[in-house]
Amino acid sequence: MAGTVDLSVVDNVGVITLRYEERLNALSQGIRSGLWACFTAAENDPAVEVIVVTGAGDKAFCSGADLKEMNETGMAVPDVREYMPQLGRNIRSDKPTIAAVNGYALGGGLLLCQMCDILIASENAEFGMPEARWGRGAPWSVPLMWKIPKNVWAELALMGRRISAQRAYEVGLANVVVPQGQALATALEWAAEIRKGAPLTLRATKRMLDLSTGQVTYSAWMMSDALFEEMVYQSKDALEGPQSYAESRTANWIKG
Repeated sequence: MAGTVDLSVVDNVGVITLRYEERLNALSQGIRSGLWACFTAAENDPAVEVIVVTGAGDKAFCSGADLKEMNETGMAVPDVREYMPQLGRNIRSDKPTIAAVNGYALGGGLLLCQMCDILIASENAEFGMPEARWGRGAPWSVPLMWKIPKNVWAELALMGRRISAQRAYEVGLANVVVPQGQALATALEWAAEIRKGAPLTLRATKRMLDLSTGQVTYSAWMMSDALFEEMVYQSKDALEGPQSYAESRTANWIKG
């Protein structure tokens, strides 16, 4: 399987790094499997008190679904609940998490960002949801309702536009924008600040943050998953999107 993910532990901070630079750290099967393994290991390791997620290289944090792999394997209908780990939904999340974003954070890359408690953005970071351009869906994006204004969410979801690191900061998605190449170092500094707090208070605070949005988010997730499974993933367009991407051509939407 192409693409790997590794977990390193430094000063009680677990750093999860996506490594598939030739495809901009896209969510290949190898990357997805690695994310499951590393998040599980970090959550279960008592030495890990804070988790930081980042991508190798300076071009991309994660560019989202590996559409070339999807085209090669004919994946039209992923199991959206098990496709990749979503903290607080299909994998336990009891530890504070920080996204250190360098470069593109698109589609599933934005998913990784939104599920973290804190987002550190390099000045070259770009955020987007291109799913509509490729016949996919983003039911995973429901938690964005708590992070950015609805009209900005609509802009991302309906138009496939990307927003800069600065705009992400202005609309509340990013906590801070730092010089290019400094996202991971800054995330580690913030993690060190978090670790100064009382461990039991930190754990209770993490659970409080999740509980404050949990039930509404869960219900909206379930209904959104069903909507896309019925209307999108069963359609021929679900295959046409990845195929047109792999062939570098404009999609010929069939709407059926």
